Order: sequence, then C-alpha cells, then structure tokens
Amino acid sequence: MITGTAEPRRTPLYEAHKQLDAKIIDFGGWLMPVNYPPGIIDEHNATRNAVGVFDVSHMGEIHFRGPRATAAVQHLVTNDVSKLADGHALYAVACRTSGGIVDDLIVYRVAADHYMLVVNASNIDKDFQWFSQHVGSWCELDDASDETALISFQGPKAAAALQPLTSFDLTALKSFDFTTTAQVAGLPVWIARTGYTGEDGFEIFCRNTDARALWDALLAAAREIGGMPVGLGARDTLRLESRLSLYGNELTDDTTPFEAGLAWVVKFDAGNFIGKDALLHQHTGGVRRKLVGFVMLGRGVARHGYTIHQTDPAGVGGRLGSVTSGTLGPTIQKNIGLGYVAAECSAPGTRIYIDCRGKWVEAEIVKGPFYRRPRP
Repeated sequence: MITGTAEPRRTPLYEAHKQLDAKIIDFGGWLMPVNYPPGIIDEHNATRNAVGVFDVSHMGEIHFRGPRATAAVQHLVTNDVSKLADGHALYAVACRTSGGIVDDLIVYRVAADHYMLVVNASNIDKDFQWFSQHVGSWCELDDASDETALISFQGPKAAAALQPLTSFDLTALKSFDFTTTAQVAGLPVWIARTGYTGEDGFEIFCRNTDARALWDALLAAAREIGGMPVGLGARDTLRLESRLSLYGNELTDDTTPFEAGLAWVVKFDAGNFIGKDALLHQHTGGVRRKLVGFVMLGRGVARHGYTIHQTDPAGVGGRLGSVTSGTLGPTIQKNIGLGYVAAECSAPGTRIYIDCRGKWVEAEIVKGPFYRRPRP
C-alpha cells in the first residue's frame, strides 16, 4: 500500500492507457484510467451489451503453498474452503477478532497444497502482514502481485469474443471455475470465470511482461463486436447497479459481514477462523445497523458520506446513518445508492431522506440488486 509522499505506481498497461487518451487518476496509490473517450456511459453500456476490457493489474495475488495451506487459508477466511476442489474458487472475507473485515477476496484452489488469494489493491501490504502474522509459520506465503497482471473481460459477448483467441474450451468453465493451463493469443495465462460487473465474463492472469500483448489482443477482439476499454468510473457504476460492495466504502475494518449483508459467506462449521466468536455473538444477538440499497425518489444523487435520516427536516426522526456509495445507474436510469442505517429502519419499502449538501431528498430502501443480467 502506498503511503506518505511515495510516487503512485503504474501497472504494466499504463502506456497503453495513455495511448488511448485515458483520463488517469491516482487511485489508492496507483495511476489508473478512470475513463476513455467517449466516456463512462459508453463504457458502461458496452459492458452491459457486448464486452468491456478492464486493467485490474493493481489487484494483489498472494499464494499459499505447503501441506498446511488449506488449514492456513481456512483460519483466515469465513467461508468454507473445504468445499473447494482444484480449479474452483469462492468469494470470502477475512476478519479481525472483532468481526471487522480486513478485506474481501477470492480464494482460488490450485491444488490441495496451493491456493491463491486475490485481494484489493489498497490492502495488499496490510493483508500480507495480517496473513503472515497469523499463518506465516503454517505454510509458505508469496506475494506475487508485482509479477502478475490481471485483465478483466466482461459482458454478455465475452465468451464469444474470447474463444477464438484460445484453444481452451471456455464452456468447461462455470461461474467461479478457473484453469491454470490455458493460452490466450499464444500467451500462457490463468483464466477464471469471475468478475465484478454483474455480467458474465472472465479474469485473465498473466506475467507482467506479457500484459501489453494480451491487452492488445483482447481489446482488438472486443472492438470487433462493439466492445471497448473500460476504466474505474464505469467499473463503479457497473458494480453498484449489481449491488457489489467496495472495500473502503461498504466494507471496512469497522464493518462486519452481518452488517454488510454478507452472512452467506460466514460458515460457522468451517473451522476456527479468526473472528468466529464475535460473529457468533452477532448472529445470535443481531446487529444495530445494516447495509441497504436505496433508490432516490426525488432529484439528487447520493454521494459517499452524505447523511441518511428517518424523516425530512420538518419531522422528528433522527439520523439513521450515512451513504457509502451512490451514482446514476446508466442501465436502469435511476439514481441509486448504498448506505448503513439503523437495523430497525432497514426493511425494504422504508422511506428515508438523504441530505444532499443541504437539500433533503426522499429515497426508498429496496431489496436485492438494482440490476440483474438477463438469463439465456
């Protein structure tokens, strides 16, 4: 994690983004494209309708190797690692003893003695230190983030566009399956059927030195069917429409899986994972706040940090919590958001008010994702 006055880091695709006239910003210590011409809406729509190509090489890859690798990973995460077979992955969180979330991540089982955890870019150093502190003596830990590039290829036409570039039969990969033995455009890669957009798609791992050639091949294939490169801006609108949480917004060291609506990744029979006692207490005793999704009923966009209230300024209701994320959903054409509110006021259908810089705008809490991709 970059701190202090350190220069922002660059992914191996930085020059490619510059050549595409991307708007580049400092994102958590990384110089990353926020959007390309013509803009975020076009990138969002291209991903929903065709395919988007994302540079996510800033994400971290940490390998666990050795006879106790399974036990080590299970001690760190709340989901049940024993359910995984080789070539399968699962979503999980790692928690502190308090139940607060260290990070959300994906666990990939390569073999019984080899796992890879993909972690958030801003948490790489924090996570590696946490993992080393608790299971560093159990197995070999290897932070391969600096040697690994990751390109996400997302959208309803992703499989059709990717298949001509590889001899690997992509239909063999179901959701959260992966292979370590494929080639794409003649380059050795790992292909996972995972993503962060709410669409079907793939995440493709390669060596840093192969990243530019892989990017160019994927982008050319995407453009042939109406796809395009996609930056952080549309990545955020896509994940928010699909109600996928972002670490640093919805998930933090001070939020727990039960507060964040992630009870489904907590498996109490999975072993003695860190945070189990605190989470058992919440499971039986309930939580005081919950993460909710809401749709704005009045004119206004909720932004991170805006306060959420029970009634309008003339009413008697008090503050319920605060917004964690908010935007216009380009696909659904509604202003949407996520935020934490008091548990007793979290039911779908509840009317709330968002203080949008002094303008109180009515909103309604809704259940589930704002957008679901059409099923074939």
